[in-house]
Amino acid sequence: MDRVSALDEPLKKTLGAATAKVMAEHLDLHTLGDLLHHYPRRYAERGELTHLSDLPLDEHVTVVAQVASARVLTFSGSKGRGQRLEVVITDGSGQLQLVFFGKGVHKPHKDLLPGTRAMFAGKVSVFNRKLQLAHPAYELLHGDSDEAVDTWAGALIPIYPATTKLESWKIAKAVDAALPRAREAVDPLPDALREGRDLVPLPEALLKIHRPHTKADIAVARDRLKWDEAFVLQVALARRRYADTQLPAVARTPRPDGMLDAFDAKLPFTLTDGQQKVTKEIFDDLATEHPMHRLLQGEVGSGKTMVALRAMLAVVDAGGQAAMLAPTEVLAQQHHRSITEMMGELAEGGMLGGAEHATKVVLLTGSMGAAARRQALLDLVTGEAGIVIGTHALIEDKVQFHDLGLVVVDEQHRFGVEQRDALRSKGKQPPHLLVMTATPIPRTVAMTVFGDLETSVLDQLPAGRAPIASHVVPAQDKPHFLARAWERVREEVESGHQAYVVCPRIGDGEDEPRKKSAEDEAEKRPPLAVIEIAGQLAAGPLKGLRVEVLHGRMQPDDKDDVMRRFAAGAVDVLVATTVIEVGVNVPNATAMVIMDADRFGVSQLHQLRGRVGRGSAPGLCLLVTEMPEAAPARARLGAVAATLDGFELSRIDLEQRREGDVLGQAQSGVRSSLRMLTVIDDEEIIAAAREEAVAIVSADPDLEHQPDLRTALDALLDTEREQYLDKG
Repeated sequence: MDRVSALDEPLKKTLGAATAKVMAEHLDLHTLGDLLHHYPRRYAERGELTHLSDLPLDEHVTVVAQVASARVLTFSGSKGRGQRLEVVITDGSGQLQLVFFGKGVHKPHKDLLPGTRAMFAGKVSVFNRKLQLAHPAYELLHGDSDEAVDTWAGALIPIYPATTKLESWKIAKAVDAALPRAREAVDPLPDALREGRDLVPLPEALLKIHRPHTKADIAVARDRLKWDEAFVLQVALARRRYADTQLPAVARTPRPDGMLDAFDAKLPFTLTDGQQKVTKEIFDDLATEHPMHRLLQGEVGSGKTMVALRAMLAVVDAGGQAAMLAPTEVLAQQHHRSITEMMGELAEGGMLGGAEHATKVVLLTGSMGAAARRQALLDLVTGEAGIVIGTHALIEDKVQFHDLGLVVVDEQHRFGVEQRDALRSKGKQPPHLLVMTATPIPRTVAMTVFGDLETSVLDQLPAGRAPIASHVVPAQDKPHFLARAWERVREEVESGHQAYVVCPRIGDGEDEPRKKSAEDEAEKRPPLAVIEIAGQLAAGPLKGLRVEVLHGRMQPDDKDDVMRRFAAGAVDVLVATTVIEVGVNVPNATAMVIMDADRFGVSQLHQLRGRVGRGSAPGLCLLVTEMPEAAPARARLGAVAATLDGFELSRIDLEQRREGDVLGQAQSGVRSSLRMLTVIDDEEIIAAAREEAVAIVSADPDLEHQPDLRTALDALLDTEREQYLDKG
């Protein structure tokens, strides 16, 4: 075990307290192991410079160049005379000016003589229409000995992710001090696997990633380090899955001639092949004596709610209760309404006219009145209510179940680990868990982030669903397109349909955009707001139509009232925020206009669009933007307009955004997560690592024969990571 402690050693022991403090505060690096896993972002080749014409303004850059000229100028200012050192550096293809002022002039004046090569780091700014670095930090690339020249002007100079407080070469020096300890790193890969995959040992990979002599060195190091990330994560997930199979659960099999059969008998349509296949997977899981852990992904409108409802009915038939957790009150109310409607008299347990096998379906939200709430709690504890649909209110201590058998979590990405766990802990034994998401997750992300859940995918739309046409409306370039958009909305309403208009902001004064900083200048105006747009439409292009608003800060009863009237056809146009993003089902709504569409993410636009075309009439989605044609945002909107395939879009989304955003919570507090691995590009590695991990864990769940792997896991799985993996 002593080998571990070497890399667990605090940095201050090797680097001194001051440097260690800066590394901890600015780069979140605390141990020798953390530092050795802080890999170079890129490598500068001898004499290579970020092309001077390509230097990004306002960014912190590191350049390698030669001094062409240096001169000291004396100037008069408000505080008397002062000195300024101007140095011009070149890389053969262009020039850049460096400036030093005041007392900071003397040392660089001595160091930076014409002909001197050095690394310079600083923030690129513009002065007199020329790019410059003011007071850059620098490191000379010549030494007294040949060795120093070789070290610095060596073929590949690592450029580290740096901060203003810690330049790349200072990190490089710290890495130099830590590298001798790299050979003490515990190698998590079993020898047979490493040799079979032709991967270099970990100490060699660390040496080659930090101090490569050739590009081939970098390639073999990357291959090896990517494997570590993928493999250790997959082993952790495989162990979770294995541990879950060891937990006890009550098998829930629907009784013949029970509620499920009665429900199926009155369905006006047949389930799609996809729904039947997924249902079989779920029912097989429910019939086992360990808890189901299943992720149900379904395209917008693929009928996930129907699949979940049948699973809930099966559990009620088997004597248990089912709880559905929804992220918002609007969605909880919507689910409650649609489920009671779908069930009809089966949802009227204990009431006159209720069917023989009926149960109660109760709603529990934070804003319910005291009496209704008391009754709901009573129905749950006595078992009178077989199904409960609610928001976070379900998780409170006061909520007790008679026999909780199944938890369905809708829109899984909106809930934290603790919230899901709190609900699961309300079962006498661990309940079965079905997690649903309408944001399609590419297979690799599912394997990386939800690797402890079995996955079912619904990618078929129910029969009779109409196609949705999507178009980008460039309001700035072609204002007549926007005028036409409002005409289209009128046409839809005149033919008996309804429409949504979505805006990024409420506009009730509480969400006023903050004061603009210099960086925000690109976004010249605040995002469009529901309240303002609704007023403009009602008085202008949609005059005479029944226009109403819906947003998250309205009173729950008011929200419910607007949704009910919209569903009943008493409102023509609903101007809303993204509260309508998931679960809202109004088949008569055929058109949607999304204002400032460039302010929404790809998945969010896809979700929103899924609210139209839910009936037999074709849907229309118009993405309004003021972005110029060449802007990346326009390309993103073009991609959304071009395909209805959510999996394809989530792939585009992942490629365009930082993976951390997409992986969201999964990466929170996970320092050792993905540094080398990119989820989309390294699909094969992740899939192969998963296979290897499953094989190892099945044969040796406690990793008794893999002490090095167990050690590496312990090092990776800090408490926060452990909790994230505990999300099942």
